[in-house]
This record gives sequence, C-alpha cells and structure tokens, in this order.
Amino acid sequence: MDQEERIIRLEELAYFQEERLRELNEALTAQQQQIDMLEHRLAETMELARNLRDQLGQTGNGAPVNDLPPHYMPERY
Repeated sequence: MDQEERIIRLEELAYFQEERLRELNEALTAQQQQIDMLEHRLAETMELARNLRDQLGQTGNGAPVNDLPPHYMPERY
C-alpha cells in the first residue's frame, strides 16, 4: 500500500468516525431531553403527592376521613 492509498484510507476512516460521532451526539441529545422531561414530570408528581399528604394530614391522624356518604340516612334504618 503506497502513501496515497494510506491517506485515502485515513480520510475515509475520519469521515466515518465523524458521522458516528454526529449520530452519537444526536442520540445523547435526545436522551438528555427525555431525562429532563422525566425529571420535570417526577417533580410535578412529587408535588402532587405532597399536596395529597398535606390534605390527609389535616384530618388529624393522617388517615382519610371516614364520613358517611351523603346519601346515607340513619333514620331510615
């Protein structure tokens, strides 16, 4: 293999490596966007859980209130 063939081969390798790096960068960018979205959704879910826990905590012992349903009329029974 002469020097010109070696240079051509090295240029081809460099081209394919650049293409592979571009593809990996695109995949990494897409994964980071997905991670960011999931972190945002997790934060929203945690806030909702905190709000629900706080609402349950307002009943006194942290247990849900066991009130009778509105249609229940004890005088009928």
